[in-house]
Amino acid sequence: MAVPTVVPTAARTVAQVADLGVATGGADGPATASDRPALRRCTSLEPDRFAAEVWGRTASLSRREDLPTGFGDLFSLDAVDELVSTHGLRTPFLRVAKDGRTLPASRFTRGGGVGATITDQVADDALARLFADGCTIVLQGLHRIWGPVVDLAQALMADLGHPVQVNAYVTPPQSQGFGAHYDVHDVFVLQVAGEKHWTIHAPVRDAPLRDEPWADRRAAVERQAAGEPLLDVTLRPGDALYLPRGFLHAATALGGTSAHLTVGVHTWTRHHLLEQVVAGLARGGSDAASALRASLPLGVDVTDPASIADDLQATVDALTAVLAEVRAQDVARRLEGQADDARRAAPVGPMAQARAVEAVDLWTRLRWRPYLRARLDVEPADDGARLVVRTPETTVRLPLAARAAVERLLAGEVVAAAEIGDLDAADDVDAGTLTDLDRLDVARALLRQALAVPA
Repeated sequence: MAVPTVVPTAARTVAQVADLGVATGGADGPATASDRPALRRCTSLEPDRFAAEVWGRTASLSRREDLPTGFGDLFSLDAVDELVSTHGLRTPFLRVAKDGRTLPASRFTRGGGVGATITDQVADDALARLFADGCTIVLQGLHRIWGPVVDLAQALMADLGHPVQVNAYVTPPQSQGFGAHYDVHDVFVLQVAGEKHWTIHAPVRDAPLRDEPWADRRAAVERQAAGEPLLDVTLRPGDALYLPRGFLHAATALGGTSAHLTVGVHTWTRHHLLEQVVAGLARGGSDAASALRASLPLGVDVTDPASIADDLQATVDALTAVLAEVRAQDVARRLEGQADDARRAAPVGPMAQARAVEAVDLWTRLRWRPYLRARLDVEPADDGARLVVRTPETTVRLPLAARAAVERLLAGEVVAAAEIGDLDAADDVDAGTLTDLDRLDVARALLRQALAVPA
């Protein structure tokens, strides 16, 4: 017997929504995941309208007065100083650019000093000199190293359904870090400090794929950038700009230091689905699938169209037949690994978890670790069936009687240790009962394996 996959990334408490700077109450009650609070921070359009009219289609500008809050809680120039001077950053978490060129890391890194076998730690004094000389500082991977940005990125990933990364671009006055170019992912530009002038041009390649960088079309980009822009705007603190992949853009800081967050959205595309369809076509058991696995004739010359013509037609015929066998669940299963690699659950503190394990009692309240995807299955065992909890990080086996409590956790509820194994909530009447010691063991296992955190 198996239970369906459960994906808890959409479940948020009211407190989590409030942390995103969006109102959590009103006539309609508390905010929910369907309100897409993180997306609302990045665009002034209603989510449904943004999805229907803007997403993947066109650029969109949102001014501070039309957004629920600014971005000062996410990042600041002081945060830049803290990161580069006291956090011991190493490449590639930081790069430096000037006039469209990325400087070698040796210009702004050095060894970590006595006792540290590190050769590429960021040198804050070198950065200060380069910044004074007009260089742009790019802080990469902020969605992994700066708490407020970590929270926004995970919430935005849940809202969009697409993987998200966040970089910061810090540009000195009257300087340009990069000339006109396009990205192979969508971006939200969130202006944090200073002012920056942006020029946006139409794409030279619609919806470019990840292996189609702008440098491959440099001449076309330069010609397009010389023409009339679609947008010619200045972003001020609290303004936001959305650009689909492929849209050309260039930006120049104006009178003071400019800092903005670039939220890169690495969109899932139909090309991803096609890749998995093709990957699975020849693995079926039908005659058509077997035909796709057949060897080409002895002596074939694959560079000669006439030599492969008959086999190509046979391949097309077999492909047409086997496409009828494609199932959405098979494609989704093959994409699971890519999806897991593209996202991570909310950070968890090892010391805090250890303390929580030691302090567990029947009154301990647990909640599921935010944004941790899990699948529940039931498997037979010598001492009765067991509940199997599979996440991208680990697999944990628990008493079947804990199933109802785990499902409640996945649904976003807070569960006390004393409620684990509550027969009133259990769907499986044959799951057995748990003693208080069993309940405590399950609670410790959930905490020790970082599936749950203290509520």
